[in-house]
Amino acid sequence: MSRPPPSRRSLCSYLFFLLLVTADPALSQQAAGSAPSSAQQSQPSPAAASDRNVSLRKLPANLLADQKDIWLLPAQVAKGKYWLPSLAIVGVSSAFVASDAHTAPYFRTTTSFSGFNRAFSGKNTGAFIAAVPASIYIVGLVRRNSYAQQTALLTAEAFADGFALDLAFKGITGRKQPLQYVGNGPYTDSFFNGTHNPFHSGGFYSVHSMSAMAVATVIAHRYRSRRWVPFVAYGLAGAISFSRITGNSHFSSDVFFGGAMGFVIARYAVLPAR
Repeated sequence: MSRPPPSRRSLCSYLFFLLLVTADPALSQQAAGSAPSSAQQSQPSPAAASDRNVSLRKLPANLLADQKDIWLLPAQVAKGKYWLPSLAIVGVSSAFVASDAHTAPYFRTTTSFSGFNRAFSGKNTGAFIAAVPASIYIVGLVRRNSYAQQTALLTAEAFADGFALDLAFKGITGRKQPLQYVGNGPYTDSFFNGTHNPFHSGGFYSVHSMSAMAVATVIAHRYRSRRWVPFVAYGLAGAISFSRITGNSHFSSDVFFGGAMGFVIARYAVLPAR
């Protein structure tokens, strides 16, 4: 069997590293000690006590409830709720939008990230983002670890919520990709001048960044008893997000806003118990 190319080998090693989370049944327990029995593994851990209960049967209803909360958020902000984080995300995103025309030319013309872009191509990172929760679910299924299975389902729920919102944003904003420009641009006419097809690559916001951050947030939260897990999860999400800029598929504002949406949706819409 031939070896995989280096660009994919590194991502495969990261996937194996994350699978160590679910390979150890003790990770479904917060307290250190002897390995739990099969009966104990099927019980919710203290870390999940405040998390949403999810299953394949409950997933559709959960998604509908999430979408209701997401689309009604502006009304909640108008009533004085969540205004500080909302203002922070909008403010930072606006700053990135203002800087896009000045930062995009560098990434459009440089060859410094060619190796990085090959390793973190859109296909590689997309497959990796999907493989992580799928692998966690399979490992949980084989080991009869309901905690791992629910973790994978929560990542799928967070992705679906963020993807639905992404379709709306892309359809409305119709933003062009940096790679559709030549050299120094200008890049000031990117909004509303591209395709309004929400399934088109690029646009506002980055679905890769949203997906990577949503998956990372769920895993980092669910397995936070292992201190290295959040660093690995968020580190990989950051690398994947950055690759969308260096590969000229997105402006920096697309990536920041997408990552922010992934985190907010996973942490505050998907994970809390109802």
